[in-house]
Amino acid sequence: MSNFDLHKIIQDAYNQAMKERGHVNILIAGRSGVGKSTLINSVFEGDFVRTGVGRPVTPGTREIKKEGIPLSIFDTRGLEMANFKETDDQLRKFIADRRQSLDPTTHIHLAWVCIAEDLRRVEDAEHDLVEKLVDFVPVVGVITKARADQGFRQTVHDLLPKLTNVIRVRALREEFDDGHVLEPRGLNDLVQHSMQLVPEAHRRAFAAAQKVDLDLKTTQAHQAVAAATVTAGGIAAAPIPFADAAVIIPVQITMIAGITTIFGLPVTEGFLSSLVVSVLGGAGGAFLGRTIVSNLLKLIPGAGSVAGGAIGAATAGVITAALGEAYIAALYTLLSNSSGATPTDQEIAEAFKREFAKAISLRRNG
Repeated sequence: MSNFDLHKIIQDAYNQAMKERGHVNILIAGRSGVGKSTLINSVFEGDFVRTGVGRPVTPGTREIKKEGIPLSIFDTRGLEMANFKETDDQLRKFIADRRQSLDPTTHIHLAWVCIAEDLRRVEDAEHDLVEKLVDFVPVVGVITKARADQGFRQTVHDLLPKLTNVIRVRALREEFDDGHVLEPRGLNDLVQHSMQLVPEAHRRAFAAAQKVDLDLKTTQAHQAVAAATVTAGGIAAAPIPFADAAVIIPVQITMIAGITTIFGLPVTEGFLSSLVVSVLGGAGGAFLGRTIVSNLLKLIPGAGSVAGGAIGAATAGVITAALGEAYIAALYTLLSNSSGATPTDQEIAEAFKREFAKAISLRRNG
């Protein structure tokens, strides 16, 4: 890789990964005390409400976001106030104005309307808010503090029929004086349903921002690997001597950066550099040798050029897929066993190297 400007490749890969990850905007409404903050912090990365930066966007709504997380939460308050209709009208205008923007990352993509189960009633404010929101965004009914349904979910369905779904959630584990314990519930259902409602272009951002469903992140990561594999194979198939490696390696590094963002992990040039050096210093050396051979074959006119392209395309596709799937396996294992802690750069690099060596060995012996 001495002919490459690794610094620029990694910088470009970071920028591309950030662009492809995008941003998602979610409106969360509900009366004071329904548990919105607890819900947000239980679903999304980074202790979002307590450590994020908030700013007012309407008299009753503030935007909360946090560096490194591709999410803005629009927290709407005041539904219990006497002038809630005025608040609703301001919110409706705000969402409508955002929808007119040519930049889809500024649109409101989804709304959650939260109703506490222990209150056992749907207020006029909640009904009016849903009626106004559904003209612009899909709206999910979220019954918070779920302990005993007793038909309340169906009541919400009946009174607010325009909701896409009504999902009962309990964000935190609860332990009572008699020793009875209620575990968290419904968060996976809420995340999976919401993922289907978020526009396709913003699903990677949603997958990255949420921390409830690791499989959701994995699915998005597999899609990134598939796209990179096709791109790398197409580049390598072109019968242009020594042109492919300079383009394929950036594709692979961009893929790695993209997977990192999908899993909600921080990306820096130093982090990407350590991964690249770790992997290419080991099992990846075999790939570089095969790349040189295939490029030499491309120098032979006629059949040699076709053969070189075919070998290069096969090699590029296999190695790109192996890199991507090994990295996904490493992150999945680390995060599954981390109990919520973020793995260190060294832990990630070592796990990635092990998984990639294993993948190469299986393909050699297969």
